Amino acid sequence: MRVVQAMRFGGPEVLVPGEVPDPVAGPGQVVVDVSVAGITFVETQIRRGIDKWHSRPELPYVPGGTVAGRVSSLGEDVDPGWSGRRVIAGTGESGGFAERAVAAVEDLIPVPEGLGLPEAVALHTDGSTALGLVEGARIRSGEWVLVEAASGGVGSLLVQLAQAAGARVIGAARGARKLELARDLGAEVAVDYSDPNWTKQVREATGGAGPDVVFDGVGGEIGQASFEVTADGGRFSVHGASSGQVTAIDPEQARQRGIEVIGIEQLFGFGPRMGRWAEQMMSEAVAGRIRPIIGQTFPLERAADAHTAIESRSALGKTLLLI
Repeated sequence: MRVVQAMRFGGPEVLVPGEVPDPVAGPGQVVVDVSVAGITFVETQIRRGIDKWHSRPELPYVPGGTVAGRVSSLGEDVDPGWSGRRVIAGTGESGGFAERAVAAVEDLIPVPEGLGLPEAVALHTDGSTALGLVEGARIRSGEWVLVEAASGGVGSLLVQLAQAAGARVIGAARGARKLELARDLGAEVAVDYSDPNWTKQVREATGGAGPDVVFDGVGGEIGQASFEVTADGGRFSVHGASSGQVTAIDPEQARQRGIEVIGIEQLFGFGPRMGRWAEQMMSEAVAGRIRPIIGQTFPLERAADAHTAIESRSALGKTLLLI
């Protein structure tokens, strides 16, 4: 079968199309004929060999931790009812950039009727993460919420969930195209953080107080600036570091200002609830209350181009491989 493998650690060019034997389902496993493979920003950092949160895979490896397709074969002790079903499948931290992938039954989620497989993948990891972050931040109606990277896979869903919770949303992104998307998704205010005065605009929008809740997925200087502008007594929720650095918060400064810092460690506790959150997000999408944004798709053999689009910050919403 066709796959894409990372032959070494480095830039997108290390992703090379190739052929490997078809996988075989073991006990408690299924084989999925893959139609869609998801990509996350973290996976680009694993490929570079610079991710701090996951162990390095053995080379060469097939990237991709989430796929969608139809179950084509079953291993021992698997309910025959899974055969032929449309599913999202978690493959662990590798194996998704392929025509077929093996997954454990407990890592399968049925895709509801009325939802396309690309949309299901766009809602799986990013949607679960966004819903978990919103629950953890305890948004109240009428609060101001600042979402960094508001046009990205997680950010675009955070904008919609915060708005649905009754918040007044400020979407922060870079460039007119991304700001337009943030507004279209429900952001009352959109600010470009390439503008040196962007935090001043945030303060002005919130009447000088700053946002009650900040979702920090960028880190670095932008994350630090977002913390500085957070309202006293607010919540600062960290979920990513696309800048390359997690926002460094002085605990004493946070204490003096009464800001609750919900650190990136919150993600480590999401695992047991990701399936439930994914099903909830898919139901919301079928009902028309959540719109997953798929900004760009690539065929399997152009996986390197997909990684390039994500790392260049040019991508809107979710980037997917169609197989």
